[in-house]
Amino acid sequence: MSRRRVVITGIEVIAPGGVGKENFWNLLSEGRTATRGITFFDPAPFRSRVAAEVDFDPYAHGLAPQQVRRLDRAAQFAVVASRGAVADSGIDLAGYDPHRIGVTVGSAVGATMSLDEEYRVVSDGGRLDTVDHTYAVPHLYNHMVPSSFATEVAWAVGAEGPSTVVSTGCTSGIDSVGYAVELVREGSADVVIAGSSDAPISPITMACFDAIKATTPRFDDPEHASRPFDATRNGFVLGEGTAFFVLEELESAKKRGAHIYAEIAGYATRSNAYHMTGLRPDGLEMSEAIRLALEEARLNGDAIDYINAHGSGTKQNDRHETAAFKRSLGDHAYRTPVSSIKSMVGHSLGAIGSIEIAASALAMEYDVVPPTANLHTPDPECDLDYVPVTARDQVVDAVLTVGSGFGGFQSAMVLANPERSLV
Repeated sequence: MSRRRVVITGIEVIAPGGVGKENFWNLLSEGRTATRGITFFDPAPFRSRVAAEVDFDPYAHGLAPQQVRRLDRAAQFAVVASRGAVADSGIDLAGYDPHRIGVTVGSAVGATMSLDEEYRVVSDGGRLDTVDHTYAVPHLYNHMVPSSFATEVAWAVGAEGPSTVVSTGCTSGIDSVGYAVELVREGSADVVIAGSSDAPISPITMACFDAIKATTPRFDDPEHASRPFDATRNGFVLGEGTAFFVLEELESAKKRGAHIYAEIAGYATRSNAYHMTGLRPDGLEMSEAIRLALEEARLNGDAIDYINAHGSGTKQNDRHETAAFKRSLGDHAYRTPVSSIKSMVGHSLGAIGSIEIAASALAMEYDVVPPTANLHTPDPECDLDYVPVTARDQVVDAVLTVGSGFGGFQSAMVLANPERSLV
């Protein structure tokens, strides 16, 4: 039985280094990094003092003063990016039944920045054991519930169909888009505005990652602090940002003459049921997600032209997914370029999966594989082609992008040229 094929027809990205997908792609293709010393607060008390911050002015991007007052920074990102994706797609949503327009939003930590700030206010800087709620903003409840993100995006685009938030840690950005694909495939929606957003650069987040030594203490050289797959890596750089997409059925997109970036051909997710933060070295669960995503895409592993890695820059993750690529793709893993854009834009937790989908689609758009910045001393245990330092011109018709999250989540997605031959 034939199935509805789902394609990306609109993309917008807000990421460190520049707002907009063009600025985002320029950063990646030029191999520049957007990591720097933290400016949002005084980082002196913390072990890790670097981050990948976004230079973002909500007023310059069309948000009204009341929206800026009401919305957490991550929600602001989501609203601006969702509108941008719709504009990029050229779709006239007014011509659709609003009950057939869906929204899916991924977020790992929700309104962290607002919650952190409001706690400082109601506790008088932490001096009160019993907080005084009368000092809180009237919209505090919306900061407490990540579902408010989906509400805001739905209002922004006029969607009255399925609307949800997916929160699966650092795979939220892949999983929210994967869920959106299923909504279109099963006929529950004709168009879905899908993506993810996180703005976690706050004292509480830094303290949490400091405690488990997951983030890098290399704050004397922020630009080169994120070093996925490099033998000298010692943790990730926290980031922030968002990416949103317009997803619709292939034939419908063709009929309206839409520009098609890529087909989302396969998606799968698994859990290792093993450890909150630990990973088995054999990469079994990630390789199983990859195998199932390829099976759904009806592609053999040797059809993959590029792997957009999770590549966080922690010792165990980089080795874990290297093993997963070998396990799932066999010898083809050694012939396939692999890179981590976290080397340039940091790790924005729940948002990064969608940002990496955007990077994958744009790699197909421009036939360029973005590099792994700061990779100068290869780790012998990470012995694949990680495209060090400099982008590479190459025909890219199929991309595998993967994510790995605390709690044991392992997700994989295959993007492909919709005109490819199925195998």
